[in-house]
Amino acid sequence: MGSGIDEQRGRSGWLSRLVPVLCLLLATVLFFALGLDRYVSLELLRDNRDLLTGFVSDHYVLAALAFVAIYAVVTGLSVPGAAVLTLSGGFLFGTVGGTAYAVIGATLGATAIFLAARTAFADALRARAGKAIGMMREGFRKDAFNYLLFLRLVPAFPFFLVNLVPAFLGVSTRTYILATVIGIVPGGFVFASVGAGLGSIFDQEGEIGLADVMTPEIILAMVGLGVLALVPVLAKRLLGRRGACD
Repeated sequence: MGSGIDEQRGRSGWLSRLVPVLCLLLATVLFFALGLDRYVSLELLRDNRDLLTGFVSDHYVLAALAFVAIYAVVTGLSVPGAAVLTLSGGFLFGTVGGTAYAVIGATLGATAIFLAARTAFADALRARAGKAIGMMREGFRKDAFNYLLFLRLVPAFPFFLVNLVPAFLGVSTRTYILATVIGIVPGGFVFASVGAGLGSIFDQEGEIGLADVMTPEIILAMVGLGVLALVPVLAKRLLGRRGACD
């Protein structure tokens, strides 16, 4: 009888840990079912520029809070639109404001995914982890900040995937948040600075795509920053090997 009660408690505890993930999944389904994705576009920004800039001018704090909340929801649901939102933030709030609010919103949304995934699945996945995952976890345990910073800086890695992996590898919440904030600032600044100049493009009835923002020069610069993030890791390994040889 006692074992049955323990089993029931274990099952209910596991189900309760799934609630945050199920809520995120449900919200994602509703997001697309209601067609909310069509509102995250530069065309909508262009067509409603006067209304939006007027609202920002009259209610700046409320507009900034609303922008951060929308950004956090889009990031938390892992739906497309973060790049468009950062461009919009630069257009509405300027380069500095757009970068700051985008970073705050992205960090809040990313942290929500991280905590939900860690609560629901991390223990089970770690228990079933193979040797490769075990080696990754050991690497993250020693240099979690630098590894995560590299993943954030280099645009080759999907943002939603970088949100999830650290949750399965035992990265602390503090390290996750700090590396996320620092790692997304360069990309956010690039997009926000381009967004700050969208007004002249809209005036000329020109079009701009994300490919116009992520030029080879920008990508190379961000990869370079990512490599720099790994320098402390490599230096530590080399010094460790040298010490072992001595």
